[in-house]
Amino acid sequence: MSQFEISSEPSRLDMAVVHGYLSEQSTWAVGMPRALLERAVANSLCFGGYLDGRQIAFARVVSDRATFANLVDVFVLPAYRGHGYSKALMAAVLAHPELQGLRRFMLATGDAHGLYAQFGFTAPLRPASLMERYFPDIYQVRG
Repeated sequence: MSQFEISSEPSRLDMAVVHGYLSEQSTWAVGMPRALLERAVANSLCFGGYLDGRQIAFARVVSDRATFANLVDVFVLPAYRGHGYSKALMAAVLAHPELQGLRRFMLATGDAHGLYAQFGFTAPLRPASLMERYFPDIYQVRG
């Protein structure tokens, strides 16, 4: 039987898989240039999910590793959904030693509220205190 393995070792990431999914299939990063993704990955704590050595899942955390983190770019490839891999990935992210004791851990999701709620994520307590600059089509503009 296949075993799902999660690693935060950057050298294990299959950037072709990660870039392929994010730039072609995601709802949030379509058109992202590979060089931009590589820079983002290099400056983040990333998690790969592997089945029989093949990467099937990914999550990226942008953090100061002391007080704040933002979870982004989480996915399980469509063919592997429904087997609990996203839950295992989330458990590994939240258990990582460099992400303990944070004052705030944020994320944005359009359709996975149920998953994240299982791990203690809620709507912001004070939504009026949050602001953002958001450019959803930036990758199409950059080209």
